Amino acid sequence: MWMKWLPWRFMIRHFACSHGFLDPMTLMAKLARFSQPSEVLIPLTLLKSGSVFHARGLINSQAIQHNLDWIWPYWIERQFDPRDTSFIPRAFSLTHINLTHRNWTAIGLPDIPQMPLIDPRGLVTPHFDGWSLDAWILHEDGTSLTPSTLPSVQQCLEMDGSLEVTTTSTKNLDTLESRVRVVRDKKSLCCRVHFLAMAGSDAWLVLSARPYNPEGISFIPKIQKLKNNRGWMINDHEPVYFQEPAQMYKFSEYREGDVFRKIFERPDKEGICDHVGMATAAALFKLHCRQGRQITIDIPLSTPKASVPTGQSWPDALRGASKLSIKDKKAQFVFESALRTVLLHAQKTGVYAGPFTYKMFWFRDMAFITHALVCLGLSQRAKAIIDASLVHQTAQGYFSSQDGEWDSNGEVLWLLSQFCLLTNTRPGENWRHAIEKGGHWIQKKLLAEKTGSPHAGLFPAGFSAEHLGPNDFYYWDDFWGAAGLQAASRLMILYGDGEKSLAFQKSAQKLMNAIERSLLFAQKGLGCRAMPASVYRRLDSGSIGSLAAGYPLKLWGPRDPRLLETCDYLYEHCLVDGGFFHDMSHSGINPYLTLSIAQVFLRAGDLRFLKLLRAIQDLASPTGQWPEAIHPATKGGCMGDGEHAWAAAEWLLFIRNSFVREEGGGLVLCSGVTQAWYNQSQGASFGPTATAFGPISVTIVSDQNTINVRWEGRWHGPAPSITVSLPGFPAIPSENNQTSLEIQQSLKEQKALAR
Repeated sequence: MWMKWLPWRFMIRHFACSHGFLDPMTLMAKLARFSQPSEVLIPLTLLKSGSVFHARGLINSQAIQHNLDWIWPYWIERQFDPRDTSFIPRAFSLTHINLTHRNWTAIGLPDIPQMPLIDPRGLVTPHFDGWSLDAWILHEDGTSLTPSTLPSVQQCLEMDGSLEVTTTSTKNLDTLESRVRVVRDKKSLCCRVHFLAMAGSDAWLVLSARPYNPEGISFIPKIQKLKNNRGWMINDHEPVYFQEPAQMYKFSEYREGDVFRKIFERPDKEGICDHVGMATAAALFKLHCRQGRQITIDIPLSTPKASVPTGQSWPDALRGASKLSIKDKKAQFVFESALRTVLLHAQKTGVYAGPFTYKMFWFRDMAFITHALVCLGLSQRAKAIIDASLVHQTAQGYFSSQDGEWDSNGEVLWLLSQFCLLTNTRPGENWRHAIEKGGHWIQKKLLAEKTGSPHAGLFPAGFSAEHLGPNDFYYWDDFWGAAGLQAASRLMILYGDGEKSLAFQKSAQKLMNAIERSLLFAQKGLGCRAMPASVYRRLDSGSIGSLAAGYPLKLWGPRDPRLLETCDYLYEHCLVDGGFFHDMSHSGINPYLTLSIAQVFLRAGDLRFLKLLRAIQDLASPTGQWPEAIHPATKGGCMGDGEHAWAAAEWLLFIRNSFVREEGGGLVLCSGVTQAWYNQSQGASFGPTATAFGPISVTIVSDQNTINVRWEGRWHGPAPSITVSLPGFPAIPSENNQTSLEIQQSLKEQKALAR
């Protein structure tokens, strides 16, 4: 508001122009012309996070490009190499940002906010947005094994009772392995790294403190050797403990270059201070020819005076979760990894969209992630998250995580209704006030209906919730608003308040009518029934947001032509390497949006969902992670966090819906289960999963002639109607109280199904 005050506008304009800059007022006015008039041009929270992001990029531009003789993280080694497909010219770019390999894996424990990161070459960043630890093998003739410069390494995620990332690098006769996990006892919480090194001739294992992380520079102004000669103290308060003392300690300040250079010529020191903040350190451990040596390092994640954070163990957190068993080992592994990703980020005090770039709260991510928890049987954790999230509601009833986005109220109300439906519980009294205020906020926010404009009765123009483009009247927001009002109506019935339920239902219907009228305007302009992102847009990748009417909201039937024609357009014009390529902001292949299209196809019985599913499965990292968007050439992350919790949640929900989904007042079983998931020697099973009718488990077994589908449900009431709809076979409704079905299959059908 202060920008509207004439003196401020005059002062800012005069200051800028007098120093030769563009007039910021004129520039902002021209930018606004690309958008529909709206309350918020850009959310303040987005400006804050963007300024931090590009501030680091500016520092990167000053630190990296004229110090390319350093050992840098994997993304820099590739993105700055002119011979690499990841190369990005710097030219007039003021900031240098990781746009090619935004990939990392978080480790940790449930309900513990500390999440160390491991990058694709084993670089360990123990503290949030902090410095990193790297390891090399170095021979005295100067030859070395430095993982970040290698074209390939082996990396895997182990999930046996904990999360552990193992990275194995080899070059000639040298091998370096790191194993990283978080451990906790009564006194401490630490990131523990086991290094195992073996060289083909006498050499040194070098452990190095690095002033950077997967986003770029993270300053180290001071490093000191510990008094017992077993580690470092970094920046006066972050210790690194070695299991045994190193033979040599080397340090370097920025002006001297990377400690790696001329390392054997450097004198041993007790430490170093660097006013630039680019200090590096190396601890050297002797390696004898072909003799393996193991070094263990502990990096405390909590201060000595602070109490050790409490939380569940992994076995406890996973207890009660749906279990998957299928033949496809990659799909099985990605499911297990995704489940742990969701649990790691869905903490009882709140939900994070990612462990680093997106370690913040958004209602949008919370809704999808928490819905996955409920569907997979983890309702207690889901309820704790919902209760904690309600504190973000404003006095006016707005569920606010970013100003100018109008989808959040619908998402929260829909989630609350889904929780009650899937758990067969009444909403708590502590929710009632939030539900009523949330529904009233939607009612008051909608525009007048009688203006005659194509957007009459819809939400005001808002900032793109799903990076759909400049501010506009997005159908994404409107569909969520209608679903939220419907949810509020159902919840009021559970409270016994029929009058408020009816009022919310009428408002929901009015909004749906306004959407229908607006879509008719769009249909006339486009000459087809495919939905644009807004009535004022042509068809483009932003149409993905309008699919919310089909998935997850089911506001329309599974074969509504508007949904299918929109999917046809996206499938024919927006796929790259089998995945949905989003031109807006993401400029990459988006896993969770691809799975949204697949979900609409799944409901419609359109087997094109298989191509999308396989593409996203193939794009998962070796540790079973997806970034928010994937670079089409490097197949590394180009947008968002390197481990995206929403993407993980969507994978879980797609697997669940492939086995069991609600449709038309009953359940549809196995509509996404293909023969890649089972054969005669190994069946497939999933469950128990929560449904609107009660929890159910599904099993599929087959022989040469038949496929047998069995299910076991614990229904809240009478058994629902159940239809078995295996891909490639006609749908078969079950009879009353039936718990299995046999499907006859010929050899030809088996081969077709396998394809």
